[in-house]
Amino acid sequence: MAPLPAPTAASASAFLFPTPPRRRSPRSKPAPRATATILCSSATRDAVSGSSSTPSLSEQLEPLSRTLLHDKPTPAPADRPTPEPTWVNPSRPRPTVLSLRRHRRRSPSSHPSSAPLQPLLRAVRALPEDADLAPTLDGFFPAGSPPSPSDALLLLNYLHPSWRKSLSLLRWLRALPAGAIPLDTIFFNVALKSLRAARQWPHAERLALDMLEAGVPLDNITYSTLITAARRCRQFAKAVEWFERMYADGGVLPDEVTYSAVLDVYAQLGMKEEVLALFDRARGSGWKPDHVAFAVLAKMFGEAGDYEGIQFVFKEMRDVGVKPNIFVYNALLEALGKTGKPGLARSLFEEMTAQGVEPNARTLTALAKIYGRARWGRDALQLWEQMREKKLPADNILCNTLLSMCADVGLVAEAEKLFSEMKDPECEDVPKPDKWSYTAMINIYGSNGDADRALELFAEMLEVGIEPNIMSYTIVIQCLGKAQRIQRALEVLEAGLERGLKPDDRLCGCLLSVVALSNEEEMEMVLATLEKVNKNLVKLIRMLGDALVGVDDLKEELKGILNAAASEVRRPYCNCLIDICQNHGFPPQRAREVFHLAQTYGLYSKLQSRKDEEWSLDLRSLSVGAAKTAFDDWLNTISERLVQQKALPESFSVYTGSSTHKFAQGLASAFAAHLEQMAVPFHPSESHVGNFTSSRDDLVSWLQMSSSSAVVAG
Repeated sequence: MAPLPAPTAASASAFLFPTPPRRRSPRSKPAPRATATILCSSATRDAVSGSSSTPSLSEQLEPLSRTLLHDKPTPAPADRPTPEPTWVNPSRPRPTVLSLRRHRRRSPSSHPSSAPLQPLLRAVRALPEDADLAPTLDGFFPAGSPPSPSDALLLLNYLHPSWRKSLSLLRWLRALPAGAIPLDTIFFNVALKSLRAARQWPHAERLALDMLEAGVPLDNITYSTLITAARRCRQFAKAVEWFERMYADGGVLPDEVTYSAVLDVYAQLGMKEEVLALFDRARGSGWKPDHVAFAVLAKMFGEAGDYEGIQFVFKEMRDVGVKPNIFVYNALLEALGKTGKPGLARSLFEEMTAQGVEPNARTLTALAKIYGRARWGRDALQLWEQMREKKLPADNILCNTLLSMCADVGLVAEAEKLFSEMKDPECEDVPKPDKWSYTAMINIYGSNGDADRALELFAEMLEVGIEPNIMSYTIVIQCLGKAQRIQRALEVLEAGLERGLKPDDRLCGCLLSVVALSNEEEMEMVLATLEKVNKNLVKLIRMLGDALVGVDDLKEELKGILNAAASEVRRPYCNCLIDICQNHGFPPQRAREVFHLAQTYGLYSKLQSRKDEEWSLDLRSLSVGAAKTAFDDWLNTISERLVQQKALPESFSVYTGSSTHKFAQGLASAFAAHLEQMAVPFHPSESHVGNFTSSRDDLVSWLQMSSSSAVVAG
């Protein structure tokens, strides 16, 4: 506690810094304490005492006012009594006059100065949203009596939630006679903020252009509002355009909000160099980045998978002295997850909790995704239990992420426990399951091959009134197809179509896989249903089964289907078409023709890798039939080089994946059976699961033997 200043007068000393009570003797009897009564009501004071012996409150405060206003207090009159000192306990601090909590801003309609405008405000409130305010305003402000600038601003602030009424009021103000009211920049800024809140970018830009035409100067707030409005409306190119005009035309320097907004715009556009250049230029001008700027940088580097960029963010934050808040930590965690650094993400989370920053649902969702990709399912569930113990808030996104993670790593029992807690009405801290929760559980049972449990959960969705989404139907149909319950899968699809289900490309790909898994009789049933969804796919399958159809016709039909489909389903489409060709006895060249056409369209462009010492073939993204076709085509390429007497590497490798996923489809085992059937000298690697290797001598010997056998057979 700081020492008290020396008093300047006896009276002031007694009033401002009262002395503590004297230490009493153990045997002495305490003297009676003199008390003073302060009355603020003159009537009551006169009623209590007819004399003026008791000083008033103003008389007691006069010594203090004279002490504070002058270096040396003026002497007090002799007839004015000195108030008795009152002891204050020094261990209890006096209440502060100013509250550290920000007071809530009053709405414009409750402001004292808006009282004369209340009838007008009620009349404007009663008007429709798109009504013209001119007649109402003309009736309230007759000709020659325009509103004052303060009243006009008050009206604009009041109309902030309604952008149409704000523009109508601004048009009426601009239509007043010249000199009636000076419309400076602040009026337009208020209207622009209303348009920004409503995400009305075309109107905001038009209003800014009107300002330029009318000669109204655009200040820093104007440009900042325009840039942030364009950013909210995802008009990133327009945001950049107005930021550049801010320098070129207006010569206005950005503020902290503008810098952070433009950094985010550059990051959204993928302009990494511009982000770094603007960041350096702003730092050189003395700008101190805020949490928003660092979160933008972390997100940008995370999207690009740039771990060095994330380290740059950490360094800059240390140099600037900015401690991360929850938003920066969340951005950094998501960035580390995308760069494949689960260990660093865990360390950052531990640092976050050590700094006293409480994680929220988004933090734990990011960690659950990171742990799920790293197959750290137990760690994610342990984190969930800690969150439950600390009573931290949870939402459906977090719980659904945990369920999806359990599906990825095969934690069926743990997923069932979490799902039962979500359905338990007594667990109030756990959100109730939604359609995504049910879909994640259906995915777990479907991947595990438990078609009955998946169907029960699907029926439960309908019973509780949760409408299944397209993903729910797709997973159930795929699960029933793998269980060879084709008829039941078609019944689920027909019921969905009756309920208004709109199939997408993923569902069409699922039906293609069902066609590949069905027998000849079931195939016609599936094709009849698929024709209701996508006629072109059925037409292509018919063409693949017809030996008289040429490859050029197939090319045009497949090209049209792939162009109409989403990019993420094009390779699965080709995988299923190759499986159909192999499983249903189509002409033997069809599977390879589809494979070559897919290679032409760039769908299988990164399967092969050639080095001087090793050639490799990556089959991890292919189905079983497509993997066999790709391997056979690869062997033909090696055989052609052998005939041409071109150099071959020392070893050959084929990657099918480790199949560590509990619900993996077993590409490695299916490919091993294919190798055994062909008697190709590829052997499983002892050090890498899912890797098959062969030496050059063994493979060349087998190719020569196969070629000789083919000649003899011919």
